[in-house]
Amino acid sequence: MAKRVSVDRLLFVVTLVLVFVGLVMVFSASAVIAKERYHSGYFFLWRQLGWAVAGFAAMLVGMRVDYKWLKHPAVVFSLLGVTTLMLISVFFLDRAHNTHRWIHFGGFSFQPSELAKPVLILFLAFFLENRTRSMDDWRNTVLPAVLPTLVFVGLIVFQPDLGTAIACAVITICILFVAGLNLKYLGYAFLASLLPLYFLIFHVAYRRDRIFAFLDPYSDPQGRGFHIIQSLIAVSTGGLTGVGLMEGKEKLFYIPEPHTDFIFSVLGEELGLIGCLVVVILFATFLWRGIHTALQTQDVFGRFLAVGITSMVVVQAFINISVVLGLMPTKGIPLPLISYGGSSLFITLGCIGVLLNITKHAE
Repeated sequence: MAKRVSVDRLLFVVTLVLVFVGLVMVFSASAVIAKERYHSGYFFLWRQLGWAVAGFAAMLVGMRVDYKWLKHPAVVFSLLGVTTLMLISVFFLDRAHNTHRWIHFGGFSFQPSELAKPVLILFLAFFLENRTRSMDDWRNTVLPAVLPTLVFVGLIVFQPDLGTAIACAVITICILFVAGLNLKYLGYAFLASLLPLYFLIFHVAYRRDRIFAFLDPYSDPQGRGFHIIQSLIAVSTGGLTGVGLMEGKEKLFYIPEPHTDFIFSVLGEELGLIGCLVVVILFATFLWRGIHTALQTQDVFGRFLAVGITSMVVVQAFINISVVLGLMPTKGIPLPLISYGGSSLFITLGCIGVLLNITKHAE
């Protein structure tokens, strides 16, 4: 069968639509807050638009440059080293929102943990490409494969950012599963993670409160349950068609930072069930085309990259939407391509460019 000569157009269009929806919702969710804080209702919109333009430039580069150059050892290990140094360096910088997550330069900020996800994907694709027949060798294959993930997860947990650390772990599991890892090793890993997760959740006050808020938000409606209650009110208020774009009330200082992690609740209030379903269908289509690309490509390295990038986008979308709908405890994970956040948007679009490049080589 002949190879493609162009990228997957449906995947490309889905990405464009998600970014457009994101820009519209960021403006709607942030205009009032931006006006009060920065005396301009367009403050967050212009910043997000700038990152979107830069991200599309990165995506176009990723589409045009053959993805196979990424598997050069100098590229893989340089990115691993730089990312590790960046994750360590944040601990020596000023705290922001009581965390060590950002590197600030000029008027912009960058979150190294966002870079950690694609770098892990690249390393796993590079390392496992020629080891699919030795996935039962835990000493020479499994342990070296997961070592960078363990290092990154440990550093990200101490920032602290448990949500992103879990996302990195899930992405790693997806690639290892596709590579043929025996399910017993995943079971061992799950059992080994239970004790650390117990201490990380139930011995940290704010995380413990999030679990209790998830189980019964109305036990403390003005405290730990406030976020999720306001999110559910916003979504339920929207009904079938929503109250109208820019007309939502919950974003007016009820939902904290509505343009970031809880932007889907604003979308639900203003565009209703129909708007929510459109976004879910777009992410489902992204998943379908990503899996299709992974199945169709004959290059093992490309297959693992496609699985990793697809899971990176879809897993985060699943977690974010689940949190907004009260199906999971609150996690600080943005909705990919839609939530406000420059480093997330830029890196995600760059990775999608690589995924689109892989579609050109798929049968």
